[in-house]
Amino acid sequence: MCHVIVTCRSMLWTLLSIVAFTELIAFVSTDWLIGKAKPLSSKEMDNRTGGSQEPYHPMLGIYGRCTRISHMQLSRRDTLCGPYAENFSEIASGFWQATAIFPALGIMILCTMAFVSVITTCVQSIMKKSIFNACGLLQGIAGLFLILGLILYPAGWGCQKAISCCGPYASAYKLGDCYLGWAFYIAIGGTILTFICAVFSAEAEIARSSDKVQEELEEGKNLICLL
Repeated sequence: MCHVIVTCRSMLWTLLSIVAFTELIAFVSTDWLIGKAKPLSSKEMDNRTGGSQEPYHPMLGIYGRCTRISHMQLSRRDTLCGPYAENFSEIASGFWQATAIFPALGIMILCTMAFVSVITTCVQSIMKKSIFNACGLLQGIAGLFLILGLILYPAGWGCQKAISCCGPYASAYKLGDCYLGWAFYIAIGGTILTFICAVFSAEAEIARSSDKVQEELEEGKNLICLL
């Protein structure tokens, strides 16, 4: 018989595990590197009768970028965003290929943990082992994959794609004329949150194994909700 056990700490861990999966948003974004503003030419200014007059900022992600569409008229945003690499071998550099692999593995684990965390209210063990401890271990491994990706990413700033976006002074761990976009900081936040989830899974297990829960189980209750 399934015993549904819900505690404040287990619910918080579930919510954090789901939020950590937002790491995927950073991974697919092009807002990792933001290039120096490029003012519009006089010809482009003449072509615009109702479009934005703001200067153009090129953006470059791990495998995607945003580029300007020339001679676009009556457009609020004159940029086209999409992948610059049609296959894995075309990703800008070996370091960025590693940056694509390690976070992808971490995100796959986080996706699985987000799903598993929802069913922990009913399933508390796997092969007589605590599901919270198992999930915490996997979240820790996911966090290590994410850290590896973040460390290797700046090493690829010297690739040709980055130089074309950030200028000739861009090199490994040197941004040149670029600055970091919101996706990079979201990736850092998601990594930190992943490790918080890994640690907090132990608290969820302690709450599930508390004396109060055991007492209610012995009383034959199938639904247990504790603060």
